[in-house]
Amino acid sequence: MEKYSNIFKDSYSGYFNYLLKEITSFHWENYFYGLIIVSLVVWGLELAFPWRKNQKIFRKDFWLDTFYMFFNFFLLNLIVLIFLSNTAEALLNDILGLAGIELSNFQLLELNALPFGLGLLIFFLISDFVQWNTHRLLHRVPFLWNFHKLHHSVKEMGFAAHLRYHWMEPIVYKSILYIPLAIIGGFEIEAVAIVHFFALTVGHLNHANLGWDYGVLKYIFNNPKMHIWHHAKVLPKHTKYGVNYGLTLSVWDYLFKTNHIPHDGRDIELGFEGDDAFPKGFVQQGVYPVKTKK
Repeated sequence: MEKYSNIFKDSYSGYFNYLLKEITSFHWENYFYGLIIVSLVVWGLELAFPWRKNQKIFRKDFWLDTFYMFFNFFLLNLIVLIFLSNTAEALLNDILGLAGIELSNFQLLELNALPFGLGLLIFFLISDFVQWNTHRLLHRVPFLWNFHKLHHSVKEMGFAAHLRYHWMEPIVYKSILYIPLAIIGGFEIEAVAIVHFFALTVGHLNHANLGWDYGVLKYIFNNPKMHIWHHAKVLPKHTKYGVNYGLTLSVWDYLFKTNHIPHDGRDIELGFEGDDAFPKGFVQQGVYPVKTKK
């Protein structure tokens, strides 16, 4: 128990000091100011090249989504996520240890031993593919879908909608991603920052009020014209769970036949069946999965 007590203390004190340093100092992998810069740039693109020209600058739920951005990116880590993540990692290693299993024995390669560009590409591809599959689970498993509904409650798309999600989602993503990343070995923080900011930028663009598909690159990278169909309220007849699950890359959807872009989706209705009854406020949205019966 002392081990887990120390994890509790170290997680909170360590992340608090990290967050304080992020706010009070500027460096190239700074997540706090990085989020602000990426958000302002993509918002500026929305204002300069709006796809839905009648959509207001401060669209529906703009400020709620902005709050979600900072809450999910920073405050959530301070409140619970870092502690849960560190505890889950230690618990998993302890359980595997009781069975005589060490993840290091199953390590397939050491990314840091590879040329930087190759290691970075492998790290990115594995991370994105695992997250693509996790996203599919959020739609297919009713228990997880109840949490994911929050993200799909967006009724007007804009960059900040990217980080409107329930606090349970990163726990699911990080838990599923832990073992694959452990098997391919660790990676330096600078490389993780590159992948993270790239994914953040693409995610913001996917949700922005922009009518872009990147031409031939649409078959590789997710884009606003593709992702808006993921948020469509009316699903196509051939699927009951959803389409276009890609986060950063669209290639997985094209490879596994979950792509769906029937026509220009600029003005389609967004949401999900029964979203009229979904809570509108932050607190009510957070407790919705607990209160709902189904």
